[in-house]
This record gives sequence, C-alpha cells and structure tokens, in this order.
Amino acid sequence: MAEPNTNPPRPVKIIAGADPFGTDLKDALVSHLRSINIEVEDLGTSSYYSIGAEVGRRVSSSSAETRGLVSCGTGVGVGMFANKYPGVFAATCLTPSDAQNARSINNSNVLAVSGKSTSKDSAIEILNTWLNTPFKAPCPASESKPWDDEVLCFLDNSVAEMSKIGKEDEEKESSGSCSICCLVKNRELNPIEMIPGGSMKIVRESPTSAIVRFKAGSVEPAHHHTFGHDLVVMEGRKSVWNMSKGERFDLSVGDYLFTPAGDVHRVKYYEDTEFFIKWDGHWDMFFDEDLETAKAAIEKETV
Repeated sequence: MAEPNTNPPRPVKIIAGADPFGTDLKDALVSHLRSINIEVEDLGTSSYYSIGAEVGRRVSSSSAETRGLVSCGTGVGVGMFANKYPGVFAATCLTPSDAQNARSINNSNVLAVSGKSTSKDSAIEILNTWLNTPFKAPCPASESKPWDDEVLCFLDNSVAEMSKIGKEDEEKESSGSCSICCLVKNRELNPIEMIPGGSMKIVRESPTSAIVRFKAGSVEPAHHHTFGHDLVVMEGRKSVWNMSKGERFDLSVGDYLFTPAGDVHRVKYYEDTEFFIKWDGHWDMFFDEDLETAKAAIEKETV
C-alpha cells in the first residue's frame, strides 16, 4: 500500500482576514502563526463576504505554498465566499478532527474558524492540526488508519479534478471576452446566395444587426441599401470603395465605417474577414453592376 507523505512542508505564507465577529480570534491566530515563524499577510477586518472573497481571490492567484485563514461569527460565511475562486478549498473547522479531515481528504488550503463558538486555545489547536496534517494522512474519517489504495487513487485524482472546477467558465469568458463575438459562438452562418464566398447570421431584425463573413478573395459588386449601415471589422482585412463619394477605405481589425443610405459601394476581401454590421432599418441589397465587372474594376485599380 502506498504511504502518504507524513512530513509535508508548512505553508510559507498565510493570508488572513476576518469580519467584526471574528477579528479577535483572527488576531490571536495571526500572533500564533508569527510566533512559529510563518509569514502572515493580515488583510484586517471587513464584512464576511468581502473579506472571505478577498482572501479566496489572493489564495487562488498565489502559489501552492500560500494558504488562507478566515474568521467570522460562525466561520461559514467567510468560507463560502472564499470558495467562489478556482483552486480554493476552504473548510470551516470547529474541532481538530474537522481540521484533520479537511486536510487529509480535501487538501484544504483555507481554514475558516468561528469567532463566536471557538475559544482562542481551541482555535490554536485547530490551526496547528490543520498546518501539520498532510494531504492523504490518516485522520478520524479513516479511523486514524492509512487509506487503502482505492481511496488514495481517488484522492490523487481529486486534486486535478477539483482544480479544474470554475476554470472552464473562466476560460470561456476570456476566449469570448468580445461581446460581439459571443453572438455567433457555436452558431452557423448562412450563405449569402447572391454573393459567392459570403455568409451571414442575422442576430436582430429591423433595425437589422448581423455577423458577416467573407472568404479571402471575395468581391461584393457595386451595390446600395435602402438604409445606412455601421460596421466594425472583427477579423481580417478589406477595402470599401464608396463610388457615390469617390472615396476608398482600407479596413482591418477594429476599424469602423459608416456608409450612408443609397451610397453605391464595392468591396474586396484580402483575407478571411468577419465583421459586425447594423443597418438603420431592414436589410436589403440592390446591385449596380455584375460580379465580373466589379472584379475587373478592382484589379485595374489595385495593379
């Protein structure tokens, strides 16, 4: 049977905080930690939800050697808010046995204690037990016997699995941080039959908003719309010729363009390009030339 590590290193730093009902107990535990040469960052006193969240946030973004200590009236509220951050495993411990179980089974890295129901001496005993109990060590839940191989395997896997909780949502948020991009995430765009290489997903009708994509090399022949439109390029590169005004606009990622109602314009796409577009009313499209004429005109201008 595999033996757990019985001499783990102590945390190199503890981040501590409390609400007004837990401040005295937190102060006593901070003094104890410093007396045994453990570095403490004391965040002081605030509401149980804000101090719990702040300790959780800092532990979440720190190395594995940094743990947290939170205290409120019951020890429950601060732990709940600390646990809102990925990789934080806060446990409310009212006895040394609770602390042993929390470290052995859950690899707890934030200790939550009760300022109203736990004496300072008892809290120090709980804290010492929590500091000195290795992950997977024998504990009251194992009847103080070593865990069998099946449980040890589960505990080993649980560390990796628990650490992923919350991160999937965080990654989705960061990869879809552009609210416009999120409009079409995992949605299919429909081909624009009248223009080869184009596809569109209408996300709102009249006034009409849409996500539009064109393949590299595509050309929109000269055309006009009943309503003016705004567009923002999200990906790729394109040129727009406003033939009514004799102007050319070269657009890339982040660029914005407004085309007034009725203005005749022609477009060339140099790369796979995606943009958000909003018409002032309904969407329509009236061609002022055919595709071959447009391609010949663009080729002549860009040579």
